[in-house]
Amino acid sequence: MSVATPQAAVRTAVTAQDVVKVYGRGETAVRALAGISIGFAAGEFTAIMGPSGSGKSTLMHCLAGLDTVDAGTIHIGRTEITRLADRELTKLRRDRIGFVFQAFNLLPTLTAEQNILLGLELAGRRPHKAWFDQIIDVLGLRDRLRHKPSELSGGQQQRVACARALIAQPDVVFADEPTGNLDSRSGAEVLDFLRMSVKRLGQTVIMVTHDPVAAAYADRVVLLADGTLAGELRQPTRDSVLAALKHLGA
Repeated sequence: MSVATPQAAVRTAVTAQDVVKVYGRGETAVRALAGISIGFAAGEFTAIMGPSGSGKSTLMHCLAGLDTVDAGTIHIGRTEITRLADRELTKLRRDRIGFVFQAFNLLPTLTAEQNILLGLELAGRRPHKAWFDQIIDVLGLRDRLRHKPSELSGGQQQRVACARALIAQPDVVFADEPTGNLDSRSGAEVLDFLRMSVKRLGQTVIMVTHDPVAAAYADRVVLLADGTLAGELRQPTRDSVLAALKHLGA
């Protein structure tokens, strides 16, 4: 006889409860998030999708502590980030959150290895050598560590950005359109790594994307519309994502 795993046994990496975000005031106010409550399980790859203006990027920015909320709470693990002072929030983002953006955001004067390690050095921390070696080898960057960004392809630069996001062993990695500046082959390499980081390294990844092909790499797709949750897909495929977006009018 099989026994269902209790819901409480699933560790939640990120939680939003009744989150509201409003831009502007009065008649021009835009309610970007309208009371969203959602949790993201640890060790899972989640994609956030929705039509333009649905609130997907706003939600990610609030979850990551890059933007404030007007109401509600957000937790990273057991830490409520919506109550943290700026200095505490900066430290939490540095120590417990990794970021991968559409723009690679690499410093052009530093080598790939220096870019990867910069955050740790600024925090006065040394990298865990075995972890560093594992990330570098999984990403295939061993022979590119001494190259500067201008000497790397777009896909290689984004892989460096992925390594930088993971080097501090964060609780969660947020990826904002990580394949937006890449060709299909390079984009697939980055998505393969993000998926591998979840399956082999136990990482938690939350990605905003407009691309159904990219979303199909995730374990779960969360759908937004008009600042509210509009459903979700488990084990998504390109076709199931396209059908869901069509239903939302995207």
